[in-house]
Amino acid sequence: MAGQKMLKFVTVERDMPEKRVPDLRRQDFDEIYAEYARDKAAEQASRCSQCGVPYCQSHCPLHNNIPDWLRLTAEGRLEEAYEVSQATNTFPEICGRICPQDRLCEGNCVIEQSGHGTVTIGAVEKYITDTAFDRGWVKPIRPAVERTESVAIIGAGPGGLAAADRLRRAGVQVTVYDRYDRGGGLLTYGIPGFKLEKDIVMQRMAQLEDGGVEFVLNCNVGEDLSFDAIRGKHDAVLIATGVYKTRDLQAPGSGAEGIVRAIDYLTASNRKSFGDIVEEFESGELNAAGKRVVVIGGGDTAMDCVRTAIRQGAESVKCLYRRDKANMPGSQREVQNAEEEGVEFVWLAAPKGFTGDAVEGVMVQKMRLGAPDVSGRQMPELIEGSDYVEGSDLVIKALGFEPEDLPTLWGVPDLEVTRWGTIKADFGTGKTNLDGVYAAGDIVRGASLVVWAIRDGREAADAILDYISQAASVAAE
Repeated sequence: MAGQKMLKFVTVERDMPEKRVPDLRRQDFDEIYAEYARDKAAEQASRCSQCGVPYCQSHCPLHNNIPDWLRLTAEGRLEEAYEVSQATNTFPEICGRICPQDRLCEGNCVIEQSGHGTVTIGAVEKYITDTAFDRGWVKPIRPAVERTESVAIIGAGPGGLAAADRLRRAGVQVTVYDRYDRGGGLLTYGIPGFKLEKDIVMQRMAQLEDGGVEFVLNCNVGEDLSFDAIRGKHDAVLIATGVYKTRDLQAPGSGAEGIVRAIDYLTASNRKSFGDIVEEFESGELNAAGKRVVVIGGGDTAMDCVRTAIRQGAESVKCLYRRDKANMPGSQREVQNAEEEGVEFVWLAAPKGFTGDAVEGVMVQKMRLGAPDVSGRQMPELIEGSDYVEGSDLVIKALGFEPEDLPTLWGVPDLEVTRWGTIKADFGTGKTNLDGVYAAGDIVRGASLVVWAIRDGREAADAILDYISQAASVAAE
């Protein structure tokens, strides 16, 4: 943003390509209104029925006081609306942009359920906080009292940043370690700019850095710095790494050139939006321009990939999903957006293999939905003799993410994990089996929503505050 403070982060030295000055101009095809006028916000907010049972609030993971800040917006009391909004949500301007409101607050709006169309809660939330930044209502982090205790946070994604904000406001000394050269995690490199403008993320990073949070970036824990060294330096540790291991396909030809991971594809695109030199993009390896693109998967990451490919000028974009539209895990709103933008969905279709040393096509097998499994979800079954080849020059695997094997990577075999590889931690506190070590976000839940990571980070921060306060009391006796 204009006049925004440049971040000064500590980084672990490593050979890195020279970067151009970041270009954070907002892209075309913005997902959210670029302008959301006060009158429009007030009009939408006034539609809230102030119902006795606010399902919008109860279906928000953060239990945001939505009815009250809608009422305040309708009355033109925007600064008060912002204060109410940020009281329960560390990053309302981010949630207003990327939360799947159609599955959460807006999908449970009483007006929506009565058939009159939902109040556009997400857009109003975005407008309130953007206005707060523009008018200087977002105050700097200035703790009333500085504490001597320090906390390490491993992972600069939404969960880690939410915890850093909460701890720093309490006066705790906070250091955030992250593998990337910019903070934000998935917010920075995993979510396209047309859904979440990168200057929006960077302004929060600037606020945290200005408030005294230290960032040690370009740091791979277990390689550049050991977990034990981090633990020994701080009074408590929060693990908020997220899950970045891509689920893979075991199919003939899956190693062909032109078959790429969704996270690599999206990261390259987002780096370009910052003005970085991205060799894989320039070479065409991670660039969809002029290509027949096939994305495999049906979640939100798949939707990010297909819509990014459209914006890069792909010749065609198809999405293969093994179930039907009704059973798709991603946001129905995003599916609709993708269809309107020209993406073709191939339902009840799964990859059987790939043709060509450099991929030329996806061998597709058609499916039908059979009997429900134990969860009640219908299981896809093969239709014999229905195979065909879908031509493609670029295949993007968007099959979801799994946790990395942190106990092995970090040399901490005593850190307990679940049978899914996620860290075993208490829900509500994030406490692990190791003293003073906590975990939050996707590394505990598995791949989930940003809003859940924010909630987990806030709750873990509160538990860590209790832990270090008790330790300080014991030491003072």
